[in-house]
Amino acid sequence: MNKAQLVEAIADKLGGRQNAAEAVDAVLDAIVRAVVGGDRVSVTGFGSFEKVERPARYARNPQTGERVRVKKTSVPRFRAGQGFKDLVSGTKKLPRGGEVSVKKAPKGSLTGGVTAKATTKKAAAKKTTAARKTAAKKATPAKQTAAKQTTAAKTSAVKKTAAAKKTTTKKAAARKTSPAKKAPGKTAGRKTTPKRAAASR
Repeated sequence: MNKAQLVEAIADKLGGRQNAAEAVDAVLDAIVRAVVGGDRVSVTGFGSFEKVERPARYARNPQTGERVRVKKTSVPRFRAGQGFKDLVSGTKKLPRGGEVSVKKAPKGSLTGGVTAKATTKKAAAKKTTAARKTAAKKATPAKQTAAKQTTAAKTSAVKKTAAAKKTTTKKAAARKTSPAKKAPGKTAGRKTTPKRAAASR
């Protein structure tokens, strides 16, 4: 079956050959663009298309047998799904209605972006933004608590300094007001001096 025959096969179901041709072109174009972009296109029950990297290697020319170096390249690969494999192998029978039983995509998977990768990126970006907001909210009370503790520590240090200054001032004032003690030796010396003078006379 070629592309024209595929269009003819689905023309009746899509309301005409023109609609069928546009549908086939749109599906194939979407698959090709996604695979070229590095995405994996997976159709449940049918198969998956993906891009595969082939490393540089040596091969042989079948005509001459000469060894030839092949450069690194990328190739598309199709892997059939289990449902497709079962139908081909004969373990499951094709339905009589003419429609192959391919599982329907889950709700919401076909809306939004063209590829699943774009949808995944958007979801990841939303999660990252939400996580940042939550972290910021959690960090704010912690910062406020740290600031309060620092302020309290500074206030207590100022109070302690002021109390120490007051105590020092009180001690100095007490020293000034207390009477000076007289030295006993000096006083006795002064009293005995006149007596000695009188005796000498």
